[in-house]
Amino acid sequence: MHPYHHAVLLLLLPLLALWAGGVVTCLLGSWAAWAFRRNAASRRGSFEPRVSLLKPLSGLESGLESNLESFFRQDYSNFEILFAASDPADPALEVVARLRTRYPHIAVKVVDASAPSYANHKVYSLGKMAAQAAADILVISDSDVRVTPDYLPSLVTAFADPGVGVSTCVYRGVPGRGIWSRLEALAMSTEFMAGVLLAWKLEGMKFALGPTMAVRRQCLEAIGGFAAMADYLADDFVLGKWAAQAGYKVVLSPHVISHQVLGEDFRSCFLHRLRWARSTRFSRPWGYIGQVFTYPVPAALLLAAMQPHSAVMAAALVSTIALRCLAGLAVGWGVLRDRHVLRNWWLIPVQDLLSFAVWCGGFTGRYVQWRDTRYRVWRGGRFEPLRG
Repeated sequence: MHPYHHAVLLLLLPLLALWAGGVVTCLLGSWAAWAFRRNAASRRGSFEPRVSLLKPLSGLESGLESNLESFFRQDYSNFEILFAASDPADPALEVVARLRTRYPHIAVKVVDASAPSYANHKVYSLGKMAAQAAADILVISDSDVRVTPDYLPSLVTAFADPGVGVSTCVYRGVPGRGIWSRLEALAMSTEFMAGVLLAWKLEGMKFALGPTMAVRRQCLEAIGGFAAMADYLADDFVLGKWAAQAGYKVVLSPHVISHQVLGEDFRSCFLHRLRWARSTRFSRPWGYIGQVFTYPVPAALLLAAMQPHSAVMAAALVSTIALRCLAGLAVGWGVLRDRHVLRNWWLIPVQDLLSFAVWCGGFTGRYVQWRDTRYRVWRGGRFEPLRG
């Protein structure tokens, strides 16, 4: 065999394996979405325990007032909302003040979380709020999340089972105006959530999702409280992981919430995605490597480029793109009812190429940018801010 053909064959075989693995993953993801829909009988029960909503804040974000207001409008009578910011002059607190005036019947506490002593400022705020929370069910949600009035009833019904320690939600990405924001929202709804549903189906939930996590106080105390997560970047992942290791059930609620993409330009969206890619790489290194099998479109594109005159490769590329779009719709529309996915399904292959680039970028360093601070990430998912 000519050396050139030998080298081409050495490249083709791994690419074929990656492509085949990606196709299988698409099919499995669609199967998991179908199974989740069949199990997603989200019914409100009579179980309505006291709930404390914990809302860490950090600055004025796009849509902040509407996002926060959605939590005041819950069809649930037995809850309180706690807010915390690391800066007492944070303008987000002015938004909270307006909402308190608008909804005087809702119990609200504003907690001082200034001078955070943890690397993870969000976790520091959560610890401060938990110390003043009245309830045994703590619901944690980010400020860029918007919910419907049946959010709390749907989320906490799982805790009627005393073995449940954590309940978390599926979510859809809500884009801003820019193309990069639209692509990141597509990644949330069609790629990341497909992986979540596949993990749920194959091994059960052993992690939680950051936009919303509800935890039983007893479970939280059993895993060391928020202080144990002080130096972890992926606090949502470790919360669910440690709860499962402690023998508690982690439940994936069928209730769908909306997670807003705050970045608009390429740099902000790419850095946000790169931060979570590197966080995943250090938190779950083997799982991160395995993500290569979730990118059939880049693999098929490379195969077609290596064999430009092959009708078989061209057909494989077209078929792969079609399969990936259908798999994305199975999750994004079939489960999440995401109208953005329904309108922009044709951008899914473009999103996959960008996502593959982000995945590759996850291997290139151990530094991440979170808001205005640069951090170094260590093995196991711990991180620390860079000084100076």
